Amino acid sequence: MGRLIKYLFYLAILVALCLVGYSFFGDLSAPSVNHTETIELETQ
Repeated sequence: MGRLIKYLFYLAILVALCLVGYSFFGDLSAPSVNHTETIELETQ
């Protein structure tokens, strides 16, 4: 039983390290998009 808990503990640490690595090196940023809109000014 102790060995199973030890393996689960190591697995949890491995998963946590993978999540931290993915958050640093994965592409989690939103893609940037340029929006252009023409504006007509009414002059008198």
